[in-house]
Amino acid sequence: MQYRVNPKNGDRLSALGYGCMRFTKRGGAIDQDKADAELLSALEKGVNYFDTAYIYPGSEAALGNFLQRHACRERVYIATKLPQYRVQKLEDCERFFAEELSRLGTDHIDYYLMHMLNDAASWERLRALGVDRWLLEKKAAGQVRNIGFSFHGGTQQFRALADAWDWDFCQIQFNYMDEHSQAGVEGLRYAAAKGLPVIIMEPLRGGRLANGLNKAALREIGAMEPRRTPVDWALRWIWDHPEVTVVLSGMNDLGQVEENCRVASEALPGSLSEAEKALYPRVLSALHSTLKVGCTGCGYCQPCPRGVDIPTCFSIYNSSYADGYVNALREYMMCTTLRRVRSNAGLCVRCGKCEQHCPQHISIREELDRVKRRLENPVYRVAARVAPKIMKY
Repeated sequence: MQYRVNPKNGDRLSALGYGCMRFTKRGGAIDQDKADAELLSALEKGVNYFDTAYIYPGSEAALGNFLQRHACRERVYIATKLPQYRVQKLEDCERFFAEELSRLGTDHIDYYLMHMLNDAASWERLRALGVDRWLLEKKAAGQVRNIGFSFHGGTQQFRALADAWDWDFCQIQFNYMDEHSQAGVEGLRYAAAKGLPVIIMEPLRGGRLANGLNKAALREIGAMEPRRTPVDWALRWIWDHPEVTVVLSGMNDLGQVEENCRVASEALPGSLSEAEKALYPRVLSALHSTLKVGCTGCGYCQPCPRGVDIPTCFSIYNSSYADGYVNALREYMMCTTLRRVRSNAGLCVRCGKCEQHCPQHISIREELDRVKRRLENPVYRVAARVAPKIMKY
């Protein structure tokens, strides 16, 4: 296992982290024995970063049970998340945190994240409640060692949020399909330049890059030497970036643990050859055969006077054809709608300012209309109205 050092405190973090969201379930509950076997295998192979969250059903308790059964709490770093979108008063933070400590069977959290904190406005709401002071008190007491946030949104929002407080680390979605969407490589480098460790989630884009490639993409990978699986290629691309600290993988099979740990031991920064790097654009070209909008995510169209996150809207619109509609609708809700200040396509008033700056000469107003028709359907409108109320509770 390779380890990458947290520049803020010297922690040696395993390059592969265990994402605890996808444990196998049996009869509606997590199969603890199976999860234990997989977690123990990863631990023995050098994985020392384990990521969970308050809202992952049964996950915190399953991880806590494993750590107690095998008496290995001191060998690992626990990362979990405060459901900040449910916080209406400061007492909510204390209640959630106490429950998390109890579930995990520990007296401290090593890496504590504000879950799905997608813009600076959401953070300012929390600060107005005193959450920032509460976090610093927990850190001073040793109950929280590092404070960060997990993020789904566009690059500009990420930069603003990274600058909004003195964070200890951050977590973003990053893979070779998302190099220029969500926080993207620009956000990754921006965070690293600030000295922030960057934890990577969705390295396989929810399995899309493991078992959802089309035939043309598979032909490109199959013709490449050395022979590697799609998972192997996808993970190596991420670890080739020296700015990456930990890559999370939601492993629920011993074979996955074996393969991912092997790759994590081999894939050092800068280890991909130029010929190997050239594979990824070819695979992307094959995957983008269903591309609807030729947006490169450059961001020249931003900022929109009405707050529309144009690159993110187009990226998700494209993925609704490439990755499936349901997953895209979920991502659209997270990245544009479930936030303090919305940035969805429906906000567009067709002023045309964006089109004056687009180097691709995209008819942005027309394309945003298509995004709205496809993704802001009656199901979306109901969910957009109801979800914020549900998340409060």
